[in-house]
Amino acid sequence: MRLNKFLSSSGLASRRKCDEIICSGRVFVNGKCASVGCEINEKKDVVTVDGVRVKLPTDFVYLKLNKPKGYACTASDERGRKTIFDLVDTKTRLFSVGRLDYNTEGLIFLTNDGEFANLVAHPHFHFEKEYQVTVEGEMKESELAVLRNGVVEKGVRMPKAKVKLLEYDGKNTKLSVVIDEGQNHQVRRMFDCIGKVIVLLKRVRIGNVKLGGLSRGKTKPLTEEEIAFFVEAK
Repeated sequence: MRLNKFLSSSGLASRRKCDEIICSGRVFVNGKCASVGCEINEKKDVVTVDGVRVKLPTDFVYLKLNKPKGYACTASDERGRKTIFDLVDTKTRLFSVGRLDYNTEGLIFLTNDGEFANLVAHPHFHFEKEYQVTVEGEMKESELAVLRNGVVEKGVRMPKAKVKLLEYDGKNTKLSVVIDEGQNHQVRRMFDCIGKVIVLLKRVRIGNVKLGGLSRGKTKPLTEEEIAFFVEAK
């Protein structure tokens, strides 16, 4: 097994991040400093990171979390803010699949299965992500068309989106926005480009997994069917 795959599967980080950790000289295999791209015997070799032995988990955990606003998607925040791991009561080392902005709420996955995390996050599979977006004021049909066709930002056209008008209450407009690419802050950037102020941004679906009635700050195990949706996409 490639070393970065082993580290990722152990729950350390994504494969790309694991390569960075290997390059930094923090990873040793059988007492020798490891190099990127090396192969290991996951059943026999002793792998350590910062002096701590790394092992593959024997039991995998797959959770969905309704992330509230005001929580960072990191294990420890350099600014001392609350993190999503403050919401999870487990001794198992978990990491998040993808990220949500500090002020964005909604569905996020937590797991200790690095291969599953890489699969869900990999851009090749184009798993849909659906957001409920509430913006100030009323949306014009022309603005909806721009979002659907791909907003142009600094001369570059962003990916198309599926946009559906859900409700206008005389003050704010609620929409469903579905994207299948994971550009940084993509939804917020889309609305910034057309001059709309977002009041609330919430992710409600990833692939076939819906947030449903899960309360803010609570977790729930993914079902076998939900996990299989992603695994069978390989």
